[in-house]
Amino acid sequence: MILGLVAFAIFVRLAFHLPNATPITALALVSSLYIGRRWAVIVPLVALFLSDLLIGFYDWRVMLAVYGSFASIGVASMLLRKYPTKLVGAGLTLGSSLFFFLTTNFAVWAFSPWYAKSVAGLLYCYTLGLPFYRDMVLGDMIYVPLLMGVFAYGHVAAPYLRATRRELAQAFATRV
Repeated sequence: MILGLVAFAIFVRLAFHLPNATPITALALVSSLYIGRRWAVIVPLVALFLSDLLIGFYDWRVMLAVYGSFASIGVASMLLRKYPTKLVGAGLTLGSSLFFFLTTNFAVWAFSPWYAKSVAGLLYCYTLGLPFYRDMVLGDMIYVPLLMGVFAYGHVAAPYLRATRRELAQAFATRV
């Protein structure tokens, strides 16, 4: 299951996609709910690192902000584990997108030569980052429900997938 999630994230990051519209946030939220607390941090970071091996690395300080943001999202996802409601899930998803946007764009502003080191430069950096934020919100709003739906279906279907023919026939006969 863990390898499947990591492979899925790597595939999406390598395939054509909108910039920042990847399932990394979804990995943190789903891992927290269905696999365990520590996996909410480990799974997204492993997926990021393995795909970055293939995509290529960039400024280590910005990478630290990216990885740190997703680690923080993984830690925050434990709220969803404690309060597993749709409202908390939606709020955490949207809050995660905003947190990632604010943190990583600040790092780009702070560590790149592209922007003036002033409030105007920071605001310009955030302004130029808005299309990436939009794409991340869109990706998160697609991948989080998609992966949660897959896991919820698997959780419900698991007893039937492991059952023998006789057990399935008995379960069906008692429900009819």
